[in-house]
Amino acid sequence: MTPPDQYWIHDLSPFLLRFPENPLGIEGIRYYGLAYLLGFLGAWFFLRLYHRAGRLSLDADQRSTLMTAIVIGVLAGGRLGYVLLYDFALFVENPWTLVRVDQGGMASHGGFVGVIIALVWFVRRHPCGFFKLGDALATVTPIGLFFGRIANFINGELWGRVTEFRYAVLFPSSPAAYDAATGYYGPQPRHASQLYEAALEGGLLLAYTQWRYWCCRTPAGQIGGEFLLGYGVVRIIGEIFRQPDAPLILNLSRGQFYSLFLIVLGALIIRFVRRRDHDPRPSPA
Repeated sequence: MTPPDQYWIHDLSPFLLRFPENPLGIEGIRYYGLAYLLGFLGAWFFLRLYHRAGRLSLDADQRSTLMTAIVIGVLAGGRLGYVLLYDFALFVENPWTLVRVDQGGMASHGGFVGVIIALVWFVRRHPCGFFKLGDALATVTPIGLFFGRIANFINGELWGRVTEFRYAVLFPSSPAAYDAATGYYGPQPRHASQLYEAALEGGLLLAYTQWRYWCCRTPAGQIGGEFLLGYGVVRIIGEIFRQPDAPLILNLSRGQFYSLFLIVLGALIIRFVRRRDHDPRPSPA
């Protein structure tokens, strides 16, 4: 193994600002919470931009209602998804773990389901086209994914697999190992997979969906389907470098396995909206 002093030791604090001891027990402002805030603010900014450009007809009140529904969908879906998909045994043993958000644990796949439910709820009250609005939301979702993965890196969690890549990182929270050749005992160098995922799930998908939204004529729903399919693909790629954080399923990490369903769903949506776009009969959406 390459001598550990050749690698950067992760020493970032998960807190942007720490508070003195107080009766409420509030430790401070965490980067993870800030990541969610930036993601929601970014989504609000782009939805407002789409409205002004005439691409999406949602006034300020409608955007406020939509964003409230999305916030609830992301937080509730993300937490429920994590408990059911990654830590179900603990949930069965102690159902109250579902509300223990202070212990961490959010799943992007569950968050997607929460957003879809929020979208269904919204369009039933504000008819604007499920697929059309879904396309718009697909173009802003990568913003939250990007900041979320950056926060994962700052927190020193969800670290990557062991490697001798020259830009690997020593995460103190990762399992220690002993190297007989050097007598070193401590964390092993690992891929900064959180940053890889930030670039793929956030940067790449944001650039792609924005290009598709502004520069290409697509049937309503196509961009949403492409986002789901694309996320599934890049998530599977990113998981190659990430240390599995739960038992494997069919020799795949949980993230890879669940992403297969997103790929299938995205492909089905693309097929459906493209066939409908060529159907001469009028469509309500």
